[in-house]
Order: sequence, then C-alpha cells, then structure tokens
Amino acid sequence: MGTNSEFSPEIDQLKEILISCVLCPRKCKVNRRAGELGFCRLADDVVVSHALPHYGEEPPISGTRGAGTIFLSSCNLKCTFCQNYQISHSISGTVTDVEDLSSIILSLRDAHCHNIELVTPTPHVPHIMEAFLMAQRRGLNLPLVYNCGGYENPEVIHRLKGIVDIYLPDFKYGTEKDALLLSGAKDYPRHAIDSIKEMVRQVGDTLEEYEGIAKRGMVIRHLILPGFIRNSLEVLRLIKTHLSPSVPLSIMSQYTPIPAVKNHPHLGRRITRAEYEHVINYALDMGFENIFSQDENDRALTPDFEKKMPFNWA
Repeated sequence: MGTNSEFSPEIDQLKEILISCVLCPRKCKVNRRAGELGFCRLADDVVVSHALPHYGEEPPISGTRGAGTIFLSSCNLKCTFCQNYQISHSISGTVTDVEDLSSIILSLRDAHCHNIELVTPTPHVPHIMEAFLMAQRRGLNLPLVYNCGGYENPEVIHRLKGIVDIYLPDFKYGTEKDALLLSGAKDYPRHAIDSIKEMVRQVGDTLEEYEGIAKRGMVIRHLILPGFIRNSLEVLRLIKTHLSPSVPLSIMSQYTPIPAVKNHPHLGRRITRAEYEHVINYALDMGFENIFSQDENDRALTPDFEKKMPFNWA
C-alpha cells in the first residue's frame, strides 16, 4: 500500500468530480458541492446509517470477530427489490463529516474487527476515502473492503488503486432488459463488466487469505431472484467470458420479498431449492473454482435498519 501523500491528488480529483457529478454511470452532472441533488439525492455529505461488527458476510470477510461494516445511506441503483431498502431508498441516518467518520472507522478497529467494510460507498466515495486515509494516519492497519452494487464508473474505480484492498461487488444483471426493469439502469451489464475488470486489474482474480481471513483480492456476489433464473445464468456467462472462472463467487439465496414487491408475480416469493441448485450446478459446469453458497432458507441475513442492531445472527 502506498503512502497517504501519494493518494492526496486522487482524493482531490474525486472531490472535484462532485462539482459535476459522474461518480457513477448515471452521470447526473449536478453540482453536489453547491447542494444540487441527482439520482442519489445526496449533496456534499456522508450519511451513515449503522456501523457495527458484521458476522453475516462470507466467512473470510466476517471471520470470527466480524467485518467492521459501515452502512451508508442512499444508493445509485435503488433496485425495486433491495434487501436494504430502508436505507438505500432514503437518506435516513446521521450526516457525518470526514473527521467523525474517521473516528467511526477507528472505533471498529478498537472492536477488533478484521477489516473496514464500506457498504454502498459509490455516492460517498471522495469523503469516505479521505476518512479512511485519515484513520490510517491515526494508526489504522486493517484492509479496506469496497462492497458495492457493481454499477460503477471504471474511471473512479481506477482512482481507488492502492487504497482498496478487497473488492466485493455485486453482479446483479446479465441482461439489459432485467437491469432496466428492476433498477432503471439498462447499461448495467456493460458497466459491471468494465468496472470489475478494473478491480481485477488492481487486486487480482482470487482472494488472498491469512489464517482464513481475507487480506486482498475480490469476491463477486450475485443474488438469485425468483423467476429470474435466466438472468443469473447470463451473469455467470458474462463473468466467465469477460472476467475469469477463477474469481471467487458468492451465489446468494437470501432474497426475501420487501413490502414494495409483495404482490409482484415473481418477486413476491423466496427462491426455491430447485432454482438455487440450478444456478449452482450451472456455475460448477462452467468451471468456476471457488463458490460461496448459502442455505436457501436462511432468513437471518435480512436486515431491519429500524433497529439499533439490524441483523440477527443467532
């Protein structure tokens, strides 16, 4: 990892992007520093929902002491089915400046977490990266995990080289049709491929571990949606074709209908065992070498952000 001084120009350039914001592919080009609001409805602020040790991530991320997870409010996708809809579809939370966010990061270190994990960091990138580097100057020595929705601007991801240690992107959609239907982002597949390619260029297509804990690399996540199995298969095809069958996959079964889609003809139910096994078997047949899987009935991972402790890991 480089020195903080090496990254200062990158942080300054990321802040400049806020003047005509193109942090994500929506490229709203609003002046967020002047209070103008684009798709994410964020101005020049970081809004934190929760910060806590998280035990429900993939085993190398959560480990035994938890990932030091910071849940950030808002999102540049706002999927209709979002499992974190209480915070991704709103700006609820605490407006936090860089110094206070740095202190939050250090409090997670002091709680003996294995890493610092940023969830939905995309709209907040300039300030959270500045806060992380500030925490490093104050003695932080933990890997940084960038947990995002996959709808990223590759040029922005390029500026994170040497700061982010572990990328944890979603690859939600394999087809433009489904991306448009569920997230209003027809160009999602193209941007997911391009941005994850840049992540692979930075940290490789594997996950480096020490004593079972991730230190560097990446995992691509995919949440299977009921009735959208063809989408999942196309995601796997795109990953193999454009990325690598060596990249670790986390194929998730935890989808739970939120109130907004309870009457949807497909999204109003959970996935079946047969649907999940179909996707897993397809991944194995395609030659993927490292797959994290879930029990398709695991309901404990669905959060309730109206509670002080959103998760139930018991």
